[in-house]
Amino acid sequence: MCYGSLPPKMSARKKLQLAKDAGLDGVEIPAFATQKETEEVRAIAEEAGIEIHSVMGGTHWQLPLSSTDEGIRLQGVDGIKHALHVAKWSGAGVVLVVPGVVTADDSYEAVYDLSRKSIRELLPTAEELGVVMAIENVWNKFLLSPMEMRDYIDDFRHDLVKAYFDVGNILLYGYPHHYVETLGRRIVKVHIKDFNVSQRQFVPVLTGDVDFPRFVNALKGVGYSDYLTAELPPYPQFPEQLVYDTSAHLDCIIAST
Repeated sequence: MCYGSLPPKMSARKKLQLAKDAGLDGVEIPAFATQKETEEVRAIAEEAGIEIHSVMGGTHWQLPLSSTDEGIRLQGVDGIKHALHVAKWSGAGVVLVVPGVVTADDSYEAVYDLSRKSIRELLPTAEELGVVMAIENVWNKFLLSPMEMRDYIDDFRHDLVKAYFDVGNILLYGYPHHYVETLGRRIVKVHIKDFNVSQRQFVPVLTGDVDFPRFVNALKGVGYSDYLTAELPPYPQFPEQLVYDTSAHLDCIIAST
């Protein structure tokens, strides 16, 4: 589960113990501001017996790696560098990266070229720390087909540039199993959420249009055996219950084929 999905008013210790008690195996943390905070959360997670398996980069929307403003682009690069260090401090091996954001002013072609430039600038840090940068499919009007996403990743010719696949994000313009079949072993992490296509909105897991059995079967077909990480907003009331509900939902999804 994403750390931000856990009850917001709880201490880190209570959050991670709740995750463990609910039957979860790991959490994805945000890019905490300091090494001290990161290492404190890591120690709590180890004590609770739960793994920190990935880090969600936190600057790529407001400071896109693809910005045509060079100052903003370089700040974005620094933001992902920090996330890579957070991964190292926490013991995680993967950082989720949004590669770029297409806007009315930043063209698709410019985003393609500048995002690749930024990721190449980040590779020495990733190599030094031994952390994978996982490119996620998000609503950024970019990498809009499985073949384009595959080729974008392959163009780096580097083992530390992989794919982070979000099953709910893809339904507006594609089918999850198609992406899994094309991306194959490039996928190193998976986000779980659900989406209602006719209403064009995210909905509670197992209530939308994601065909989870077919999706899981596709993951098994390409040899994926890593985490399924729920990325969900906390319940406004009784947020602890979301953690238990999500754990049960993930069990159903994993066992669905």
